[in-house]
Amino acid sequence: MSDREVLARLRAELGDALDTTDASLEAARADKSGHASIGRPLAVMHARSVEDVQATLRIASATGTPVVTRGAGTGLAGGANAGPGEIALSVRAMDRILEVRPDDLLAVVEPGILNADLNRALAEHGLWWAPDPASRDISTVGGNIATGAGGLLCAKYGVVRDAVLGVDLVLADGRLLHLGHRTVKGVTGLDLTSLVIGSEGILGVVVAATLKLRRLVPGEVCTIAATFTDVGTAASACSAVTAAGLQPAIMELLDAAALTAIHELLGLAAPTPGAAHVTIQTDGAAAAADAAAITAVLEAAGGTVALSTDREEGERLLAIRRSVHPAMASLGTTLIEDVSVPRSQLATMFARIADIERRYGLVIPTVAHAGDGNLHPNFIFDGPDVPAEIWEAADELFRAALDLGGTLTGEHGIGVLKRRWLADELGDDQWELQRQIARVFDPGGILNPGKVFAPRATP
Repeated sequence: MSDREVLARLRAELGDALDTTDASLEAARADKSGHASIGRPLAVMHARSVEDVQATLRIASATGTPVVTRGAGTGLAGGANAGPGEIALSVRAMDRILEVRPDDLLAVVEPGILNADLNRALAEHGLWWAPDPASRDISTVGGNIATGAGGLLCAKYGVVRDAVLGVDLVLADGRLLHLGHRTVKGVTGLDLTSLVIGSEGILGVVVAATLKLRRLVPGEVCTIAATFTDVGTAASACSAVTAAGLQPAIMELLDAAALTAIHELLGLAAPTPGAAHVTIQTDGAAAAADAAAITAVLEAAGGTVALSTDREEGERLLAIRRSVHPAMASLGTTLIEDVSVPRSQLATMFARIADIERRYGLVIPTVAHAGDGNLHPNFIFDGPDVPAEIWEAADELFRAALDLGGTLTGEHGIGVLKRRWLADELGDDQWELQRQIARVFDPGGILNPGKVFAPRATP
């Protein structure tokens, strides 16, 4: 069937939800990774209901037309970028809170609601949803689920996989499945909910999610700011905090290059050359005692430490950390990476990054969720396309993480940017098994084709 006929069928059934304006088609090509598809999609379908999603997928399945599901377009791996011959299925307008049950500590929401908007609404009930990506003000819950997002608080409060009880999933042929449960326990059958989390749109379209909530944490919040002469010492100090059995809510590390870029962006005084910065927060009933114990560990490791119980000061310090992405964007085009290593290997991974910098003549500003070993090295370059030497350096970085017992991605996903390295981590047998599982959900291969499981030979 021709593209024109596909569009005619979509328009006949979905009317003005079909968008073929130049601005919308262009926006659907890219995300926050800096990567864009080679051309524009056929159309953007603005779904407003489950029925809209089902109708779109029934038509797509019948015509063999690929579909790429999108939320706010804030992904960092190119996983929701739509290209020629594809329908970009936007669920951003599906942003309602369908149900809040404080007695059961759960909420049911549509996928298009922003993370921060959800938590503002939940706060009125004394509740919150724990996943806390740095993009929380602009990223959707559906996108968080699709990538298996983490964030600043996940070392203590868990990632998305720990905070989703169930999802409503529309399959490629338009069938609607209700996966998971509303109970604290639930082990009936295979755990398909966990399979969907982090699947990056290749198994189906999430149209609702049942979320596991927490009560707001009472008591004071203590914020620790620590400066170290170099990033290796800072990383070792963070590992020492974990080894001491201490559990801060947040523990974030900025290397010298990242810290300098952020200070320049925000108009702050230049930091000490070469210095690395660690921001830590403790909360709950033991916040003060934990902060005192962590301060002692950091000082023993060589840190210059300041402790505050002022919430506004704490938010100001965290705002510095949350400014890393715009700071990197101010330096040029950015390939934002996302590797994780065991927490005891954090300093070693920073040393491996420094070695790559020296050998390739690069500066790789790096930030880390130091509480869980998740690092975000940033490769800066000019122009829209990633130069070959950047990919070569990134290849070494990925392999360094794997050598240390780590993983290619802690929270951003594979998308298109890391698909050629996936089998290096999974092994050929698991790589093929996962491809077969995807085909059970989507036999025609129309959902987000070319993402995650593309041949390793192509970038």
